[in-house]
Amino acid sequence: MTDGDLELPRGIALAWGVAASPQRGPKREMSVERIVETAIEIADAEGLGAVSMSAVAARLGFTTMSLYRYVTAKDDLVLLMQEEATGAPSDAMRTAGGWREQLEALYAEQLQQYLRHPWVLDIPISGIPATPNSAAWMDAGLAALAETPLSHSERLAVLLLVTGTAHWAGTVMAGYARTQRERGVDEAAISRTEDALFRTLITADAYPHLRAAIEEGALLDESDPFAFALARGLDGVAAYIAGIEQGRRDEPRPWALAGDADVADDKRVREAQKAVRAAEKALRDARARERQAVREARERRAAPGDAS
Repeated sequence: MTDGDLELPRGIALAWGVAASPQRGPKREMSVERIVETAIEIADAEGLGAVSMSAVAARLGFTTMSLYRYVTAKDDLVLLMQEEATGAPSDAMRTAGGWREQLEALYAEQLQQYLRHPWVLDIPISGIPATPNSAAWMDAGLAALAETPLSHSERLAVLLLVTGTAHWAGTVMAGYARTQRERGVDEAAISRTEDALFRTLITADAYPHLRAAIEEGALLDESDPFAFALARGLDGVAAYIAGIEQGRRDEPRPWALAGDADVADDKRVREAQKAVRAAEKALRDARARERQAVREARERRAAPGDAS
């Protein structure tokens, strides 16, 4: 198939402005842009689940069927909403400094867009959105790395590190923000509640490392874990680039294992991992039985008329 033979899905064609406009519509006020704008208003106020073709039509004062002249499916509408809400990277991001500063600025801008329109995070990921703004974000990230000795595949991998961290950070931060609104509490109060809950449930015997973190006050730490993780990831990229410049380059490990010895090694690893999981399950079951036995013993001692 040649490029000219590819038939674009309706939503993507609308995003790129190459879809045919409807020959006639109910009124002059109706347009794809107005439909998308209204859908975003609904999603910002009530969440993505509140968006439907009928809800958008009702707010615009038209029939549902009239919308289908412009946007033929809800999936197309959601794609266009995502494209509009995501926006494009700023000129300031593109000129923020070296490759690292530009990627940090890209992360910050994407995170702010997620927090401004958190419903975007509820859209299932089915692949790279082939829309102008999504392409602009990718191009900006790759441009930041253009002067590095990284290969194009490596640049894409680094970009995925940055955008993936922004997506995960947005998911967690938006969730906490929603909890704060619903409960009428601040972030510190939520952290204290979580800390108290974990201190009650997490024992040193069952979860020694997690309990140690709790005792250290990790759940009450106000530092940004996502910024820390991104910084350490970019430290690794910087070290990798330095190694390339000194003549060292790691060979990428293929997804498929090539040799019989590798397959055997991989089989032994899988078997060992399976044995570890089985042992961990047996230990959890034994601890559960122990806790149950302790509860039953306490109940017997507390029961009236117990002769023991």
